[in-house]
Amino acid sequence: MILHRIEWRLALGAACVSLSAAAGASDYPSKPIQIIVPYAPGGSTDQLARALQKPMSDALGQQVVVINKPGAGGTIGTDQVVRAEPDGYTLVFGNSGPNAIVALTRKIPYDLFKDLKPVSTVALTPMILAVPTDSPAKTVKDFIAYAKKHDGKMNFGSVGAGSLSHLTGEYFNDMAGLHMQHVPYTGGAPMLPAFIGGEIQAAFVTGLDGATMLASGKVRYLAVGTERPTDVAPGLPAIAADVPGFRSVAWFGVLAPKGTPDAIVAKLNRAVATAVANPEVNKLFRERWIEPHSSTPQELTDIIKSEVAQWKPVVQKANIQN
Repeated sequence: MILHRIEWRLALGAACVSLSAAAGASDYPSKPIQIIVPYAPGGSTDQLARALQKPMSDALGQQVVVINKPGAGGTIGTDQVVRAEPDGYTLVFGNSGPNAIVALTRKIPYDLFKDLKPVSTVALTPMILAVPTDSPAKTVKDFIAYAKKHDGKMNFGSVGAGSLSHLTGEYFNDMAGLHMQHVPYTGGAPMLPAFIGGEIQAAFVTGLDGATMLASGKVRYLAVGTERPTDVAPGLPAIAADVPGFRSVAWFGVLAPKGTPDAIVAKLNRAVATAVANPEVNKLFRERWIEPHSSTPQELTDIIKSEVAQWKPVVQKANIQN
C-alpha cells in the first residue's frame, strides 16, 4: 500500500511538471528573449545574430536582445547558456567553434550533445582558399604544384589556433600532400598585412572574415570548400574538383539549454525560419558570401555530429591543442 502511494505521488508530480511545462509553452514568449553571442561585438557571428533580431522579434511578438559574452574561443558564453533556465528565454548563437571543434582541442565545461538542444541552423558558408594577388597560382592545381615545388617553405594563415580556418589548412595539407606551416592570427583583419608582407602565402577564410582582404585588391580567392560550386561564391570552383572529397563549410545556428520544452523549441524554430527567409536578411547574408539556411533541430544535430567525425582525425593527426 505504501509503495502504491509513493508511485501515485510520483506520477502526480510528473503530471504537474508536464502541465506546468505545457502551460509555459502555451504563453511563450511572455518577456524578452536573450541570444548570447559568445564572441566580441562586430565579428562575423555577432553580425549574423544581430541581423535576426528584428525579424525574430516580429515573429515572436517579444523583443529579441543580442548580448555578447566573449572568451575562451566561445565557450564562456556557451557555458552560460548551458547553465541557464531551460525556459526558452536564454539562447546561444552557435557555430562550428564552440559547438564542435573546440571540444576536440581541449577540455570544455559542457557536453556538446547532452547540454544543449539545437533549434535551427541560420546560415552556411564555405571556407575559401585565399592567396595574395601576386601569387603565381591561378587555380587550385597551380597552387598545389607551386606548394610542392616549395615544399615546407610556405605558410598558411588562420584566424586562430584551433579555429576552423586552422583545421581546414591542416586538412588541405593532408589531402593534397603538402607541408605548409601554420601561422595563427587574431582574426581576418590582421591577416591582410601578413599577405601583403609575404608572411603567409595562403589562408582559408569565410566570406565575412575575408571581405576586407578581398576589397583591398591585395588578395584573391581561388576556390571554395563546398563539394560543388555554389552561387554564394559566384565564379569560384570547388576545391574538391582538384582534391577529391575535400569539404569545409562553416555553420551558424541557434541552440537552447537542454530540457527546453519541445513546444518552445518548435516556436523558436519557426521564428528562426521566418527570420532567415526575410528578404533583407537574405540580401545581407548573400552580400557577405553566406547562404541563408534554416533547418530542423535534427538537421543541426546531424551537422554537429558530422563535424566532430570529420575534424577529430585532423586534430589528432596534426596534434592540434588549444
